[in-house]
Amino acid sequence: MVMGFSIALIVFSLMLMLLVLMHKGKGGGLSDMFGGGMQSSVGGSSVAERNLDRITVVVGLLWFACIVVLGLIMKLDG
Repeated sequence: MVMGFSIALIVFSLMLMLLVLMHKGKGGGLSDMFGGGMQSSVGGSSVAERNLDRITVVVGLLWFACIVVLGLIMKLDG
């Protein structure tokens, strides 16, 4: 069980790193490489940016849940 959550934590960590790097910052970030560098003429966030935000939040919450569950499992086993 610990091994499964450890693998999930590694996968979520890698996904979270990639998702954060894809966000557009002051310099454009890696999102420019994938076509995210185009500005919307309407103003505000584009649909792709909002979806990227949502996915990042969900993966972050899953990452946090894995850490909490791993901590509880290790505490109860020890």
